[in-house]
Amino acid sequence: MRITKTIKFIIQFATIGLALAFVLLFLFPTLLPDLSLQKNQNEKPVVEFRQSTPEPHSNTGPVSYADAVERAAPAVVNIYTRKIITEANRPFANDPAFRYFFGENAQRPRQRTEFSLGSGVIVSPQGYVLTNNHVIAAADEIQVALRDGRTTQARLVGADPETDLAVLKIKLKNLPVITLGNAKALRVGDVVLAIGNPFGVGQTVTAGIISATGRNMLGINTFENFIQTDAAINPGNSGGALITAHGDLIGINTAIFSKSGGSQGIGFAIPMSLAKNVMTQIIEHGEVVRGWLGVVIQDVSPELARSFGLKDNAGVILSNIMRNGPAEKAGLTVGDIITWIGKVKIDNAKQALKLISKVKPGSKVHIRGVRQGKDFETTAVVGTRPHEGS
Repeated sequence: MRITKTIKFIIQFATIGLALAFVLLFLFPTLLPDLSLQKNQNEKPVVEFRQSTPEPHSNTGPVSYADAVERAAPAVVNIYTRKIITEANRPFANDPAFRYFFGENAQRPRQRTEFSLGSGVIVSPQGYVLTNNHVIAAADEIQVALRDGRTTQARLVGADPETDLAVLKIKLKNLPVITLGNAKALRVGDVVLAIGNPFGVGQTVTAGIISATGRNMLGINTFENFIQTDAAINPGNSGGALITAHGDLIGINTAIFSKSGGSQGIGFAIPMSLAKNVMTQIIEHGEVVRGWLGVVIQDVSPELARSFGLKDNAGVILSNIMRNGPAEKAGLTVGDIITWIGKVKIDNAKQALKLISKVKPGSKVHIRGVRQGKDFETTAVVGTRPHEGS
């Protein structure tokens, strides 16, 4: 009898427990263990990838750049220059004893001939050749050799040391002329070819990509806007062509960044957007005319910004002003900080120099800035920038 009551109690307790569990699972289904998760934990992980779809063959690069080279190379020339260097007299040339032992000829200045080489590009059927200023600087004789074997004397039309560009002219018929490309459409990663005469071995082509555009503040030229490339550029390539994979001229090879003197994958070319403007001014006017304020400017460092109580270090500070120059006539003084030129906010000295140089001499330009902690503004009549060395 007692056993029957015990069994009955167990059955009732189990029934109540099952009913309670059913109610809890109905109200809170998340309490039920995820059997699928336990099953997946026992399975091996599956790695998922995102695979690109094959590109059409029309978008792939060419197997060869021979067509581009054949199109551009005939217009790339070798330039040979000759300079006569006159050496100063020996320190004791006027001494009678010295002349007694070495003769009267020892008193005469000695002359020696110095030869150098570079490259150039024929950019016009009229015979205009674009090259670097440092290739032909102070040359007494300039010889141009074409790819077809013809050679001729060249005349210097004009040069611009501040961009390191020069224009020559040759008189030959049926000249090969290169096609100018659009340097503004260039992108980092585009394939480019450099054509020139490295080390005087003869015309050579090297390939690479555009590593960067708009390089400046390198201290190479006064006005800089370089195309950087890893195409091998060596001594003798200066003045040569940087072309696209289609054979269009986009730059004039100018400089290399190297500790050894050889190519290390960092070369610079002047873009045709700059070179074309300089070349046109030299041909049409004989010189490059730029705007000028007659000031020496420098960047505003964080320290200077704090000392002047400025919110940031934007703008340029006037560290010197030319007497009777456009800036002085406009009332600008040493220590003024220029923050706006026209409608352009000034960030650094290079930007300000480039902006003023583009203003036509004789034009007025509105200037805003800070003087002794207070805002000021004035109008200056832009002058003509003196030529380097004048």
